[in-house]
Amino acid sequence: MTPSVAQDVGTASSSTLDVMLWVVVPYVSIAVFVLGHVWRYRYDKFGWTTRSSQLYENRLLRLGSPLFHFGILVVLIGHVGGLLVLKSWTEAVGIGDDAYHVVAVVLGVLAGVCTLAGAAILVYRRRTVGPVFSATTRNDKVMYVLLVGTILLGLGTTVLGNLTEHPHDYRETVSPWFRSIFYFDPEPGLMAAAPIGFRLHALSAWVLFAFWPFSRLVHVFSMPLGYLTRPYIVYRSRDERLGSRAPRRGWERTR
Repeated sequence: MTPSVAQDVGTASSSTLDVMLWVVVPYVSIAVFVLGHVWRYRYDKFGWTTRSSQLYENRLLRLGSPLFHFGILVVLIGHVGGLLVLKSWTEAVGIGDDAYHVVAVVLGVLAGVCTLAGAAILVYRRRTVGPVFSATTRNDKVMYVLLVGTILLGLGTTVLGNLTEHPHDYRETVSPWFRSIFYFDPEPGLMAAAPIGFRLHALSAWVLFAFWPFSRLVHVFSMPLGYLTRPYIVYRSRDERLGSRAPRRGWERTR
């Protein structure tokens, strides 16, 4: 095989791999994410829950849960802004590259550290509290590995990029590629040109999204709207004494 032919084969193989990783994988993940939630809602409504373990232990949960949930919310908002908001839009309102970069890095690192710290506390709680550990399924363990791995890859990419003083401008590669997926005009070459950290973070995120409908993460899409229309619950006291105050209207004693 001549060098020119070998070079052509290598280019074709690389191009095929790029299409598999940055076109096929995202669309498969999105399809599984959407159809999986539909299937789960239709056939496993009783399993649509976080399987709360608050009754088993509350001290660590009160610390780890807010750190994780508020941190991941800020991370999500940052990803939405970074991936969906065009660079020209921020420039049009007077936000330059330097200002955008400082805000993105500071908020991203703080939110990432809080999220990771909260996740670490929650994982520690599951490993050390007997009843909580007993209630932890294999599905939960896989979910934690994917979730924490994705967070670590994203945080590591941000921190290492700034420590080396060569941060990658993901709004030139990752963001346009991500938007092109939803334009149904994917551009895998953009993502292939991004640093390895961004590529690993993106792949990990797509795997997490594909696994999402089959884990406890489905509770993200739960809202207690039924409480707004649920009828009142009538409570009757067993105590014969009514107290020194007259009962409020609607709370009179019933017999």
